[in-house]
Amino acid sequence: MSLPEVRVIISGGGTGGHIFPAIAIADAIRELNPSARILFVGAVGRMEMEKVPAAGYEIEGLWISGFQRSLSLKNLLIPLKIIHSSLKARSIIRKFRPHAAIGVGGYASGPTIKAAAAMGIPTFIQEQNSYPGITNRMLAAKAINICVAYPGMERFFPAGKIIVTGNPVRREIAESTIPRDEALRFFDLDPIKPVVLVVGGSLGARTINQSIHQGLSAFAENNIQLIWQTGKFYAPLAAEAVKPLAQKGIRQMDFIRNMEMAYAAADIVISRAGAIAISELCLAGKPSILVPSPNVAEDHQTKNAMALVSANAALMVSDAGSPENLVNTAIRLVNNKAEMQELSKNITALGKPGSAGQIAQIILNHIKNQ
Repeated sequence: MSLPEVRVIISGGGTGGHIFPAIAIADAIRELNPSARILFVGAVGRMEMEKVPAAGYEIEGLWISGFQRSLSLKNLLIPLKIIHSSLKARSIIRKFRPHAAIGVGGYASGPTIKAAAAMGIPTFIQEQNSYPGITNRMLAAKAINICVAYPGMERFFPAGKIIVTGNPVRREIAESTIPRDEALRFFDLDPIKPVVLVVGGSLGARTINQSIHQGLSAFAENNIQLIWQTGKFYAPLAAEAVKPLAQKGIRQMDFIRNMEMAYAAADIVISRAGAIAISELCLAGKPSILVPSPNVAEDHQTKNAMALVSANAALMVSDAGSPENLVNTAIRLVNNKAEMQELSKNITALGKPGSAGQIAQIILNHIKNQ
């Protein structure tokens, strides 16, 4: 028996922390209802306009951005952008006629989900962090459900709407069975030497990049190989620095498109402590060194990291202490197999597989019961 046609809008983006959960939810909806039509709504010029089509989904772009923290003439355009984006969001919704709309955070999510709620479309929110962004807090009042990754979110959202689902993780990571030797061949690495994976987020992380850059020779001298995602801004400098070390297994790339391969190849991971990064690390089960970003609301990345540190599931190096301590901590951990095994066991126990499917089922059940 064929399933009824379902049309769903998913809106948000700006960083991989918003985009990849959104794609995971879309994949899960399609798995449960292969005939479902899914339309993404993002922000023009942001990375979702590239990543979403690459994942096989349609996307519409809104002319929207956030306030600049420094004094900028660009801030004068914000009211005009909000009006323009709100009108376009309404036009997209009228044309697509969705049965539900999901906001995952990011600039485009605000006007899209607000317009959908005003037009009588059931709306849902997926909040990745322990401290939600202002957009999701504003949209919560009219949402049907708010899917969260952390307990205790009643201080931000209406308690009766909250469902603790964990964070959706890309299927290729959550369900990966790639053998390590295959992953090592993919990156042209020596199977005998250990591998450190460094990811500072989809756009890179300056302090992590600078710390790794100054420690490249230390990795090489200790026969440790490196898979280093730098982000596009630091890439030219990093690419030049690794040239003399290519034969030592030092690999640099702007963005790792096959992250499941990188996790499979890695013995340990150095990462920021964003919610999605931590969710991926838990499912990958990798010993990790977390370097929380200091540039986030309520210092929530440090809270994320400390939750793992207190469970002996990860190590933490502060952003300020990274230039002095990060590389040494990584080399020490690589050489302590017992500690690596303990961290791996404990971080794996914190993983929550199946989050995307649970969120998809919540949305589809509501559509079915309307």
